[in-house]
Amino acid sequence: MPLFARIFIGLLFFIVIGGFVFIIIKGLSTWISNNASAIVQKKCNVIDKRTEVWGGSGDSSTSTNYYITFEFEDHTRIYLRDKDFGLISIGDQGELRYQGTRFKEFIRSQQNSL
Repeated sequence: MPLFARIFIGLLFFIVIGGFVFIIIKGLSTWISNNASAIVQKKCNVIDKRTEVWGGSGDSSTSTNYYITFEFEDHTRIYLRDKDFGLISIGDQGELRYQGTRFKEFIRSQQNSL
């Protein structure tokens, strides 16, 4: 095998392995950071919902991430991936419990209906 081919294959191998190592370290870093964060509970409004769809070319399946944007009383905003995407509507008011970037719970305020 020519020297160029050996170098190219070796370089490609290290790039792929390096990518996997980077993704694993980044995921562990986020997980550790979230676990070290305090659980915060604040009053907020739901101001936006969005989806992120990726994949799906040819015979591959698609994946969808769901995000909800919450606005606190001091007008700061946070968006979190949310497992309760279908249960929360834009305009809902309540208290958000989160830990770092990890959604914990949204407790909707009781609103008087006519």
